Amino acid sequence: MPDSYLTAIEHARVYDIARETPLELAPRLSARLRNEVLLKREDMQPVFSFKLRGAYNKIAQMSDAECARGVICASAGNHAQGVAMSATHRGCDATIVMPTTTPDIKVRAVEAMGGTVVLFGDSYSDASAHAMQLCEESGMHFVHPYDDPQVIAGQGTIAEEMLRQVTTDMDAVFVPIGGGGLIAGMAVYLKHYSPDTKIIGVEPVDSAAMHDSIKAGERIVLSQVGIFADGVAVKQVGKHTFDLVRKYVDEIILVDTDEICAAIKDVFDDNRSIVEPAGALGVAGMKKYVEREGIRGKVLACINSGANMNFDRLRHVAERTEMGEKREALFAVTIPEKPGSFLQFCRMLGDRNITEFNYRLSSREEAHVFVGASIRNIGEMDKLLGELRDDGYAVLNLMDNELAKLHVRHMVGGRSDLVHDEVIYRFEFPERPGALLKFLTQSAGRWNISMFHYRNHGAAYGRVLVGLEVPSAEHTQLQAFLDELGYAYVEENDNPAYHNFL
Repeated sequence: MPDSYLTAIEHARVYDIARETPLELAPRLSARLRNEVLLKREDMQPVFSFKLRGAYNKIAQMSDAECARGVICASAGNHAQGVAMSATHRGCDATIVMPTTTPDIKVRAVEAMGGTVVLFGDSYSDASAHAMQLCEESGMHFVHPYDDPQVIAGQGTIAEEMLRQVTTDMDAVFVPIGGGGLIAGMAVYLKHYSPDTKIIGVEPVDSAAMHDSIKAGERIVLSQVGIFADGVAVKQVGKHTFDLVRKYVDEIILVDTDEICAAIKDVFDDNRSIVEPAGALGVAGMKKYVEREGIRGKVLACINSGANMNFDRLRHVAERTEMGEKREALFAVTIPEKPGSFLQFCRMLGDRNITEFNYRLSSREEAHVFVGASIRNIGEMDKLLGELRDDGYAVLNLMDNELAKLHVRHMVGGRSDLVHDEVIYRFEFPERPGALLKFLTQSAGRWNISMFHYRNHGAAYGRVLVGLEVPSAEHTQLQAFLDELGYAYVEENDNPAYHNFL
């Protein structure tokens, strides 16, 4: 099998339409991490993503008869554009099934490249199932986004380019993982021609389908996936890709949203390009690896896999970047509710730059203050919180609290004595007309909404915080409602940020 993939990569037909992208030095990252950091600029492809390689290699090698039937795929973004452009170049019809939650900018991009868009369902899984049904009914040729040997071979040409471009051996290559097509193709090639190079995959902690499958020894299906790095948000990896990754990939590193946001900023600082969250995974994983291993003087390459970023998402990225770099501490402090206590607390913070300060009177005995403060590193945060505790303050570290970071810091008001039997849930609503109406219709006025917070993040799903007044005797009915609704959710009744501020 490896020989067949090597041959397929070496004979892949990608350069009719894709371009050889540069492997660039990242000078600022290199100086800061004291390693030579290289960025493979797949964000510079005509569709701003590596996906063009695999899609075109698949379509270019179809027979004329297959091409005459047309091609079909399911995708919410990069694969869709790759298939549409490739099919147009080959002269065959392309139908792209996209979730109804797909932003208009991506739909228009696919149509501009010659694809016929069919909108179906709220998720990639819905769109994929519908695409397979249309494929069976019409006889069109299905182009899988990752679990196809020719698609895998097309992505593997990136590794071939890199080995021609480097002037010295690469110690490690960091590759984003979604379904696994990119890392599978690259790993087969690199392990044959550069066996000492470590192949390290990178996944988000909330979309770790490959990591969890390797750990389990079989392909598993995630019950839900994170929505931030939507380019790698798959519930199950491919069969071909799983086998190849298990055999050739050395390690998979998991990174969180804050670390991804910090990596997006790192890439921007070095070359003024803005990669999408999935495109920054390689840099995020590389930074984590360097910190863990304490390595110096090594050659480390990262795949900037794509740059299809919605402009609206930059606000969210900017907010989370400082925490990803461990340069902002976020915490709650309880102070006495008496004259002068506010001033005394501020003096304790010293000359640190305050990034956020939220306060509202909640009782006559004590007050809860929501604070953001600039820090140089995680050690300084521990020192600051220790000093506050030594001075008698009750302090709560909120740096890993998603409820606090996504919602509480943006909310006004506070506790209300009017609320009874409140339950709190964080939801992911599909970002489309009717999502809120569905929630309200299915709840059918059974419970009073005591709190609601939504903030647009430019993603396919909206993050929503909801409080409902639900008597304990009706909790079974509430669970049935949540199951019927079908939206991803997290119950937050015990979250300390909720208890302190809401």
